[in-house]
Amino acid sequence: MEDFIRVLVTPLLDYPENLTITMIENPNEIVYQLSVHSEDMGKIIGKQGRVAKSLRLLVQCAALRKNQKVYLEIC
Repeated sequence: MEDFIRVLVTPLLDYPENLTITMIENPNEIVYQLSVHSEDMGKIIGKQGRVAKSLRLLVQCAALRKNQKVYLEIC
C-alpha cells in the first residue's frame, strides 16, 4: 500500500525527496501518515481539499480489496 501511495503522490510534488510515509498499525485499522515539504502541502491538499479527498478515496478503495480499513493522514 505504501508503494501505491508513493506512486499517486510523487508526480504532484516539486520536492519528492522530502516525501515520507509512516505506517501505524492498530488492531482494527492502518493509518498512513504522509509528510511532504511545506511548499508541496498546498498541492497535496488541493483547492478546497479536493486532491486530498481523492487520494483518501483511492487508498480506501484499494484497501477494500484486501478487506482492510486504511486511513491517510496528511501532516
